[in-house]
Amino acid sequence: MSIMPQWLDAEYLLSGLGGFMLVGLCLIVFAECGLLVGFFLPGDSLLFMAGLFISKGLITEPLWLVATILTVCAFLGNVTGYWIGRWVGPKLFNKPDSKLFKKEYVDKTHAFFDKYGPRAIVLARFVPIVRTFITAIAGVGKMEPKKFFTYSAIGGVFWAAGITVLGYFLGQIAFVRDNIEMMIILIVLLSIVPIIIEVIKARKEKKHEAATAAEATQVIQRIDG
Repeated sequence: MSIMPQWLDAEYLLSGLGGFMLVGLCLIVFAECGLLVGFFLPGDSLLFMAGLFISKGLITEPLWLVATILTVCAFLGNVTGYWIGRWVGPKLFNKPDSKLFKKEYVDKTHAFFDKYGPRAIVLARFVPIVRTFITAIAGVGKMEPKKFFTYSAIGGVFWAAGITVLGYFLGQIAFVRDNIEMMIILIVLLSIVPIIIEVIKARKEKKHEAATAAEATQVIQRIDG
């Protein structure tokens, strides 16, 4: 029995689409990456499950084609989200907190973007909720389009194609097929590894800056003395 709500179960969602699996998957990936209402969708597990379905023949299109199409959908979703942020973001986010657009989501994404800058566009692909809102935040902040689109394309390849390919090859292993939910949980945990690396790196940089500032202060004090 699934431990997730049925409507968030990746296997249930894809199976329910029948012959329209790929079309439905593309729409879901696009919505999660670009439309603000898509933040609740289980993108990571859907991509992994798509790769597994390809390995089992349930999705008949070849792996390379599916991975390419999903990458394009993820990129187009980011582009759409960016322009939504540029055009209507300020008005939307200035409204009082609502059930759909919770202020905590926006604040979390703002902090993430401010901390990591352009790298956040790539890293955010692997963080649920953040990957949906960060595109609009980039638009609200009027991030340079060329820079945003470049990092979006890189992130799209690593996320959409990468997880799908991973699901395809791991899906050919019997243990993985028999323990899908465990694998999905593992994927979610692995998806935060880049964030952990960045946090550790940021802390080291902060310590280095603090040490440098302390040395500079000591030099100034000696000069003044």
